[in-house]
Amino acid sequence: MEITKVRGIIASEKPYNESSKLLYVITKEYGYISLIAKGAKSLKSKLRSVTTKLSYCDFQINYKEGKLSTLIDADIIDPFNNIKSDLVKISYASYLVELSTQVMKENYNENIFDLLILSLEKIESGLDSKSITNILELKYLSYLGISPELNECAICQSKNILTLSSEKGGFICNKHHTNEKIVDPKTLKMIRMLYYVDLDKLTKIDISDKIGREIDEFITEYYDRYSGMYLNTKKFLNKIKNVYI
Repeated sequence: MEITKVRGIIASEKPYNESSKLLYVITKEYGYISLIAKGAKSLKSKLRSVTTKLSYCDFQINYKEGKLSTLIDADIIDPFNNIKSDLVKISYASYLVELSTQVMKENYNENIFDLLILSLEKIESGLDSKSITNILELKYLSYLGISPELNECAICQSKNILTLSSEKGGFICNKHHTNEKIVDPKTLKMIRMLYYVDLDKLTKIDISDKIGREIDEFITEYYDRYSGMYLNTKKFLNKIKNVYI
């Protein structure tokens, strides 16, 4: 049996017979894969503590391309305990994991994995979950091939930007504005900054509620219009936002 080492994060888990688990894992090396963790439900199993959702690990596996692989062992890198202890944070994290899974299925790229882990690490460290989520959502648009125009008017390339339009594909100028909502000028500057920011170097972020709400609304409308994705975790996250945020 050939053992392969992969780095990944558990996207979800479910029971498999009385003592084992099925794990669905986002990996850097192979993208989205499924693993059987034999005996992982047993109290005495060394796999029990490292086979929970959102555990970030180095896995040793018997890899079978396109089939169910077998987990042999795992060394945890980060359990993301701060995220798991907070309902709002875990709701955002669960959404980011499901979103990353779908993006990776559309266009496998190691950078998608790296961006996901960076985002979770930033949330774990205490940076604003909503802002980090918006950054990752914006960055994923290029991997989906549906990037918005955030440098000039999406219609005529004018630099005289007035507002944002998901329907028209990003920034729009005075000339091409029709009935779109006029956003705060700070929103235009901030969304462009979030799109281009180096997530690895980000140490703090401060966005007002109004600006954050306008950015979030645009991103949500843009994904709804162009991505074709309907994520269960997004629906739950929206409910959490209404109650806690």
